[in-house]
Amino acid sequence: MNTMAVREGLSPRLADMRRRVRSKAPRRWLRSAPVDVLTECEAEGLSWMRRAARLTRRMCEAQDVTIEADERIVFTRTVKDIPPIGRPGEWRASVPAGAPVHAGPINNICPDWGRLLSEGLLGRRRVALDRRARMRDDPAAVEFLDSAIETIDAVLSLAERYADHARRLGRADVADALERVPAHAPRSFAEALQSIRLCHSVLWLSGHGHCGLGRLDQYLWPYLKADLESGRLDVPQAEEWLAEFFIALNKDSFLYPGVQKGDNGQTAMLGGVKPDGTCAVNELTRMVLRVARDVALIDPKINLRIDARTDPALLTLAAELTRLGLGFPQYANDDVVIPALVKAGYQLEDARNYTVAACWEFIIPGRGMEVVNIGAVSFPAAADRAIREGLAAGDPFERILERTRADIREQVGRLAVATRGMVLPPAPYYSVLMDGCLERGRDLSCGATYNNFGIHGAGSSNAADALAAVQTLVFDERRIAPGRLLKALERDFDGDEDEALRLRLLREAPKVGRNDPGADRWLTRLFEYLAEACEAAGGNGRGGRFRPGRCAAPARDRRLPARRARARAPRAARARRESTRRASRRRWRHPSQRPGAGGAR
Repeated sequence: MNTMAVREGLSPRLADMRRRVRSKAPRRWLRSAPVDVLTECEAEGLSWMRRAARLTRRMCEAQDVTIEADERIVFTRTVKDIPPIGRPGEWRASVPAGAPVHAGPINNICPDWGRLLSEGLLGRRRVALDRRARMRDDPAAVEFLDSAIETIDAVLSLAERYADHARRLGRADVADALERVPAHAPRSFAEALQSIRLCHSVLWLSGHGHCGLGRLDQYLWPYLKADLESGRLDVPQAEEWLAEFFIALNKDSFLYPGVQKGDNGQTAMLGGVKPDGTCAVNELTRMVLRVARDVALIDPKINLRIDARTDPALLTLAAELTRLGLGFPQYANDDVVIPALVKAGYQLEDARNYTVAACWEFIIPGRGMEVVNIGAVSFPAAADRAIREGLAAGDPFERILERTRADIREQVGRLAVATRGMVLPPAPYYSVLMDGCLERGRDLSCGATYNNFGIHGAGSSNAADALAAVQTLVFDERRIAPGRLLKALERDFDGDEDEALRLRLLREAPKVGRNDPGADRWLTRLFEYLAEACEAAGGNGRGGRFRPGRCAAPARDRRLPARRARARAPRAARARRESTRRASRRRWRHPSQRPGAGGAR
């Protein structure tokens, strides 16, 4: 046994497993030999649907079977890269001319994991075969269902290879589990975890990204509850299984795509209410929070649904996880979210069953083919243009707000025109895990119950700060003349006098994040403008609408005059200005960011 200090809450076995994952030990199983799927796709003249299925099959076949001596939940990815199934530009060229095209595989949605567990892959296969017999005169349905069956068989073959290898190693426990799942419904909590681990991993092997785990404490609870009531498991033993599952989710995550490392969308939702409106919190809800705290790894990313009746003890337990600094749990307020989803057109039972996508957009597991971040509106660009044009025209502040509102509506309108009726690539394996696709004989790319597009409002705090500064210092207190500010903006604050003005704006104006209504009201107003612009945009051409959302990262807008001005500024002046700005940032950090201060941004 490893002699390292055992992390509190973890057994020596799990502590050593965690250490190996953090030291990137699973990378030793990766092989560099690429998998060539494109050549056979072209040689056989396969359609895009067939190509997607062939990718899943070949990636499952290419996996080397590896089982560590101390593992009880198995699967380690051994093929590093996802091979292409088409040549550059070929997918775009295959759709009708002028139609907008989703460039990559379907991602950032959540399967119905409960359906997988209750039916097993063989159950899903029977559904596909039955529908194929009923729709045998529909070529599109036959092609889709055959492709879905091909992916099911590929996963079952992979599980069989793992079971055979486990038998050869004398690991009857692992072999017994994999001979049962994911083909059939699990008989235990441990088998349910193994089924999710394998099927979830194959989503990534199939080229999909940001694959959510949904309401973990709901679909796994029946299996844990049965084990606890029968005495097959006690709470510490169940936590041991869950901790291994969490550690396993981090083994391959360095291969997953994202904006930054760790941004992979392996999100799990806890708590809230059931579709019938009753409280959904159970022993597994609390167990997940405890285990995530003890494992202390970046995946899965925990989200907690709360409302006015949430038990303070549950919030205290969640706060213990928050204090680790992993960036979660994220908290979602059911009292706000559920009515908002119903107002946006979601059925009440579905709204009560919501989970989140990678950036915490609200989605419905198994029932949503929603592109939650189809594009972004730049709030800073809208405010910048409105302020410059308004100051130049001698507008009052209310008119500057109207200009901001009109700019946001224009940006949303451009995005709506550019994305309306977007064609999505086929996803036969993902379709197996969703509600209704096999039953309708239609691939997920053809749509699901909910098919909305999300437009993010980016850089909201920057834009709100800018509007607050102009309102306070230019219009209310009249300490800065409109013409003076306009000239500084046009020069991008290049010069000593302009720098002094910039510091006044930085230090003396209201700021978002300080509980200052002078800035926060404009933050609210910006999102109201975005919401009404999305409503005005109409349908998205796929049976859905455009939904407003928020984005923490600033949006880029190459039309910003300040961006051009910076490029023209002399190097020495820019260096002097940046030096002053860095010193200013050190002196004027938010109180919660100063040494010894509590709180969070």
